[in-house]
Amino acid sequence: MGTRPSSLHLTTAQAIVRYLANQYIETDAGRARLCGGGFAIFGHGNVTCLGEALYGYRDQLPLYRGQNEQGMGLAATAYAKYHLRRRFMFCTASAGPGTSNLVTAAATAHANRLPVLLLCGDTYVTRFPDPVLQQLEHFDNPVDGVNDAFRAVTRYWDRITHPAQILSSLPSALAVMLDPSDCGPAFIGLPQDVQGWAFDYPAPFFDETTHRIRRQAPDVDDVSAAARLLASAERPLIIAGGGVQYSGAVADLTEFAAAHDIPVVETIAGRANLLGENALNVGPIGVTGSRSANVVAEKADVIVAIGTRLQDFTTGSWTAFDHEARFISLNTARHDALKHRSLPVIGDARLGIQALDRAIGDYRAPSGWRQAAESERTAWSETVADNIRTGNRPNSYAQAIGVANALCGKRDRIVTAAGGLPAEVTANWRTLDIGTLDIEFGYSCMGYELSGGWGARIAQSEREPDADTIVFVGDGSYLMMNSDIYSSVLTGKKLIVLVLDNGGFAVINKLQNNTGNEPFNNLIQDCRLAVEPFSVDFELHARAMGANAETVENATELADAFERAKDSERTYVIVMKVDPHEGWTEEGHAWWELGTPEVSESEKVRKAHADIESVRVRQRQGI
Repeated sequence: MGTRPSSLHLTTAQAIVRYLANQYIETDAGRARLCGGGFAIFGHGNVTCLGEALYGYRDQLPLYRGQNEQGMGLAATAYAKYHLRRRFMFCTASAGPGTSNLVTAAATAHANRLPVLLLCGDTYVTRFPDPVLQQLEHFDNPVDGVNDAFRAVTRYWDRITHPAQILSSLPSALAVMLDPSDCGPAFIGLPQDVQGWAFDYPAPFFDETTHRIRRQAPDVDDVSAAARLLASAERPLIIAGGGVQYSGAVADLTEFAAAHDIPVVETIAGRANLLGENALNVGPIGVTGSRSANVVAEKADVIVAIGTRLQDFTTGSWTAFDHEARFISLNTARHDALKHRSLPVIGDARLGIQALDRAIGDYRAPSGWRQAAESERTAWSETVADNIRTGNRPNSYAQAIGVANALCGKRDRIVTAAGGLPAEVTANWRTLDIGTLDIEFGYSCMGYELSGGWGARIAQSEREPDADTIVFVGDGSYLMMNSDIYSSVLTGKKLIVLVLDNGGFAVINKLQNNTGNEPFNNLIQDCRLAVEPFSVDFELHARAMGANAETVENATELADAFERAKDSERTYVIVMKVDPHEGWTEEGHAWWELGTPEVSESEKVRKAHADIESVRVRQRQGI
């Protein structure tokens, strides 16, 4: 009988922190600590025990104090995306509203399949002091609390009611966060008394451990079936999603497409899979996509979807493809690989592409198909050039995007989210280098822009300190969540922020108008007001948080200001008004299903409803 391993007498909180500090990840870039640190706002639910434990490891696990818990979660999400899901950060919040503020951020990470660890205060296991400050009481179920709300928005959920439970809970949480098919946020509820309870933990639990991302090889028969179908294609097409980058399969995709003359279109999450100059890069597909990609997609007969969940903005609510088109879905997640009766190839993108390449041998798409795709690509490039053109026309998102695209560095990272900017960046940005765009449209979360920019810059400064993080944000999202400008200044994580002010929620106003409705409650001027509408002084506001800032009148001035921002050592905010009605990219977008009124007293609403419904005949209904 072997001897029992030595033990360490630690509190639950101390054991959690010690364990996290000893987890490492091996990647192509080398070995690094798996947890890059954390974000914290302390309260009575986490400061006395977890705070005490974190203080002892403040060098190994750098801790950043956020200004809002939701912002912390969004920053952690962007950090994980930069590191292609191979590293994560934790967020800790107190019991009550501090924790519930994290629900939206958890949902954002969940929708985007990104790892974030949430360590949140919880009510007392003993229940002696109940009801404690910020506790919600359920009269007929004392177990339920605010933390149960996270069950729906996390991939792993647990509540620690005894110190020994973390021996199984922490490895399980990490396993989920590192699993390519199940990746997402993990939640661990930490009751305030249990955090401080001590236990004799086996010492080997805290040994340094090096993790590696599992690569699942696809089934041989599935690959063979996919190869037979692809080899029969007259008009093949590849849809490249975010999973291509997470797998590290960009080079494999590029070589595969070139070897077989197959055009490639990108999803929003898959933007920057291919360089803008790549002749086979036909453009972004879908509702916020390009005419080039959507024209080619509509004609394709076999579509290979790689690393994409095929959401409605990619598929045009399933009107972007011919009814007879066949799908092959290469994905680590069975759930995604089986969508719309796709022929599934379940496995890692890199291994799947390599296997499919071997299986189809010397197959090449007909030359006429590639030429047709390249012709569409050239025409779209001319459209983008016109969209970003400055001169005698109103200021627009596209113009600002064009200015930044022309002046930014090759490895600068672009961050934007929600509203109209994701569509405009998706359609008009010309990719300078692989993996340089973070367009959060998986959950379309307003507020991600600045908080996500901060988290992205923390990650970027670890590996590419000379590059910049550039944030595109509208006035609506800025007003919703802006305090991480202050965070970026305090922590020395410089951002270049372009605040494009169109006087409210202009993209939803456009949607409202396009569906026959009257302008109402979106632009500031159309809201219930007690005063005349006025513009916020975003420049002064940013300066108040310690940033350098200036306001410009047009794209020419924006270009000059952008150069000054590049030279600045601290966060630099540039404000420019843009027109809420003109300058939108409208060309070639796919249809998007909207719930419009079937009955209305407005003739405009009735007509819009009829126009929208007339396209429904093109919709693939699950087959």
